[in-house]
Parts: sequence; structure tokens; C-alpha cells
Amino acid sequence: MAQQLTGTKKVLSVMILATALAGCSNSGAPAATDGNAAPAASAAVETGPAYNGSGPITDQANQELSFLGTNAWTTNVDLATAEIVKEIEKNANVKVNWQLLPPQNYSDSVGPRLAAGTDLPDIVYLPDKDQTMKYLSSGMFLPLNELYEKYGVNMKKLYEKSPDIKASLTTPDGKIYYVPQQTLTKNYMPEFMVNERWLKKLGLEEPTTLDEFTEMLKKFKTDDPNGNGKQDEIPMSMDPKFIPMAFGPVFGMDLSSNFYADDSGKVHYGYYEPVYKEYLTYLNGLYNEGLLGVDFASTTADQVTSRFSQNVTGTTFNFSWYTSMVYSPLFADYNPEEPLIQGILPLKGPHGDQFYVGRTPVSGIFGISKNAKNPELAFKFLDYAIGEEAQTYYTWGIKGVTYEEKDGKKQFTEKGKDNDFIQKYGIGPVNLPSAQSTDSADSIVAPWHKERDKELEQYIRPPFPNVYALPEEASVENMSMPDIQTYVDEMNLKFITGKESLDQFDAYIANLKNMNIEQIIAGRQAQYDRYLAASKS
Repeated sequence: MAQQLTGTKKVLSVMILATALAGCSNSGAPAATDGNAAPAASAAVETGPAYNGSGPITDQANQELSFLGTNAWTTNVDLATAEIVKEIEKNANVKVNWQLLPPQNYSDSVGPRLAAGTDLPDIVYLPDKDQTMKYLSSGMFLPLNELYEKYGVNMKKLYEKSPDIKASLTTPDGKIYYVPQQTLTKNYMPEFMVNERWLKKLGLEEPTTLDEFTEMLKKFKTDDPNGNGKQDEIPMSMDPKFIPMAFGPVFGMDLSSNFYADDSGKVHYGYYEPVYKEYLTYLNGLYNEGLLGVDFASTTADQVTSRFSQNVTGTTFNFSWYTSMVYSPLFADYNPEEPLIQGILPLKGPHGDQFYVGRTPVSGIFGISKNAKNPELAFKFLDYAIGEEAQTYYTWGIKGVTYEEKDGKKQFTEKGKDNDFIQKYGIGPVNLPSAQSTDSADSIVAPWHKERDKELEQYIRPPFPNVYALPEEASVENMSMPDIQTYVDEMNLKFITGKESLDQFDAYIANLKNMNIEQIIAGRQAQYDRYLAASKS
């Protein structure tokens, strides 16, 4: 019998595995600022030992920085006072005056301040990845090239290890403006997950093809897998934002990124592809058979969790760590040694495609504002904060408190496994350029979860990279993409629910062409070509 628990409390436990789950793009135009110019005339002159990438970053007393960023997703944690964040400040020998806002409305709160461009703090966490460089176009942030060459000890190590990150953060004219926050890209990615007990009850194996998956859903609906004698099962439940990520790859498309490049390097807009009609036809069939609920477009994450806790839903699509950290523990008799809600291999589609979409390595960016009083100190702080010494704090906490080392390997202490404690302690602080860690995730998930994650690595395909746009590319996209996105969203829902016949698909494609989608694709192709060239340089 499943144990009733609220979704919110259990979801908090995944924070130990991730620092940020999403990022977005916005619009604008490229910067006119000279990236080779000195940062700012008002920069304080540093004396004493040279900065070597570790703390302290200065030997001067009473050094301060102002920093605008997001607070924790958890409502009861103020990261400005969290022990891990305070330890970073202490080691850096800098006092940080934090302005931390709730992440839920961060963009709405920070947008007007960036638009005004006045009275900005030294360091700002951007509300998006500035793909079309609207913030750089107005000189909002300082170029970092000179500071990078002088003091980028840890950034140089990062870029040598991950040239794709450097390529994403280098403007077309070779300038660097932002310091990245990093995410896992191949491990603990979103995936299909199923109730293994339901499969066993019905004598089914984990589905490996789309047809097997469909048959599984039908049996989940009709064959009473929860064993209560009622036909109360909801075969599949998921937050609607995951539907394109779940089923797009089955038909060979990355719909969650909108754009994707094929093996030959040609860029596509998934919602403009002929195979998109097959995707819609399949989902329309699920909807008509009651396998995709009538409320699919409004289902919330908490509703999914509640349905698992009541043992009335059998499959979903979500980030991998939900299998052992959220959904399986909802069952009172769950044994961590045996999989219950288990991630499965990606489904093989009708054309032989079989993959999951990973995440871009950059989940957020930090810039040094034009108002910074000491750009040199600000850059050193960011460089220190992105280094290995700081990353250990972000992912493991403080040695002797949240983790210990045995035989050269780190492992969480009992306090480190206490969700409430590590939240207040500031694990994975989203107000700093933190990076997610596979090692720390491996150490806390169930053994079966770790094993399946390693099995899935080979099936993870990178999404379309974040690449800066040239002025003409940005102009076309800014003018047309908002209307295209609105139209695509509206038609997507109508096609799936049958309110619009799929006989009208050709007319839909024609409308997208008239809305300049092909010009936008051409711009994205140029951006992708530049990204590939930058990755090799």
C-alpha cells in the first residue's frame, strides 16, 4: 500500500543532486564594447602575493563586493547566511553584500533593473543566457578577456576541459563576458520511468520500443495493476513540459530544444519537420484511447507525485533522480536494494531512433556590471568560486560535518544525508557559479539507480548549444519567433486533442514558412557552424 506524502517535501531532497534545473534564452543584439579594453578605471590595485586560483583572493582587509542573484528554491533557506556560502566568503577573504531574490520571479524582478542599466551591483546573475546579447548591446557588462588572461586560473582549466562551454560563452568577435554555472550533461538526465511492481503483476518486461510502451499503457489502464479491484489507474502522468522531451526523440527530434542538428550538421526546427506529424498522430491516438489524460496539458508535478503515492499511476517522465529520491520512497514498504519506480532505456522509435536529450553544460551565467567598483576583485571572486576548492563545498559541504573521507573517497555523513540540514547548510548554492557533481549524486542514490544511470550514458544526446547571435540573426528571431512560438503551442494542443484535424498539417507548415521560420533556421545554422568552429579552436 502506498504511503500518502506531499510532493513538495519529497522534491526538496533532490536539491543535493542539482543546483539549477533550467535556463532560458532571451533576445537582443550584440555588444559594441571593445573586449580588449581595460575593465574599468576605478579598479582597485591589488598588492601582495599573486592570485593562484585558491583562497584568499586578496590580502587586503575589509574588501567587499555587491552581488545580485537568486535565493534557494526552498522557501525556508536564505543562502546569504548559509554556512557553505559563508565559508566561501571566508576563504576568499571578501565580504559579499548579497541581494538574493526568489528564483520563481527573478526574471520579472531583475529585468527592469537591467533595462534601466543604473545602480547595478558588482556581480549579477543573469535572468537568462543572453543568447541574442541584448544586455551586452548596451554595455551592461564588462568584457573579461584581459581579466581572464591575468587571473583566470580556474576558468582556463575549465575551458581546457570543456571547450564546448568556452564556445558557448564566446561572442562572434571572440570576446568573453560571462562566467558559467554548470550542470550535469549526461548523468541523471530526464527519462521514462515505470512502476516495476506493476510490470511484474502483469507479467510484462520493461518496454524497449514505442509499440511495447503503448501496449504497456493499455494494460495499465485495463488490467488492474495496483490490485485494488477498481479501474482507477491513470496509465501515464507527467508535467506537460516533459511531453516533447519524452516523445520527440522517439521520432528522431529534439523538441525540447526546438532546434537540433542532425549527424551531418544540418540544423532543424523540430516543429517544422514532416516527422512532427507522426509525433502528433501518435499522441492524438493516446489521447483518444484515454492513455494520455484529458488533463495532460495542466497536470502539475505535485499531482504526479500524489498519484504515485496513491499507487494509481504507472509511468512518467522526469529527471532521473526522482526514481529513487522522490517516487520510490513514497511506498511504505520500499526496499532501497530493489528498484520500484525505475528509469528505463529510451524507447526505440519507428525509424530506429533511440536516445534521451541531455542538458547544455551551462545552466546560468554571471556578469561583472559596468558599475563594478573593483572589477579585478569581482573577477577573482568568480574565478575562485568556479574552482575545485569551492566546488567541493557546493557538492559535498564541509569536511567533518556533511562529509568525510575514507580510503580516499568522499562520503556523506548522517548530517549530510539529512535533507533539512543540508538545505539550511546551503548545499548546491544557486547564488554562486556552482557545478553539479556525478560523484556526490552516485554516493546518495540507491545502488540500482546508480547502475541504471551508468547504463543510460550511451543513450544521451547533447541538446542544441547556446550560441550568440549576430545582429541580423537576432533581428529576425526577435521579430518573428515570439509569434511562431505562440502559434506552434496553440496548434500543438489542438492537433493532440483533435480540435484541429491533422489533415490541416500542410497548412500549418505553410503558415510557419510565411512566418519566417526558414530565415530563423538559417540564422541558427550559421550560429551552429560558428559554435563548431569555436569548439575546435
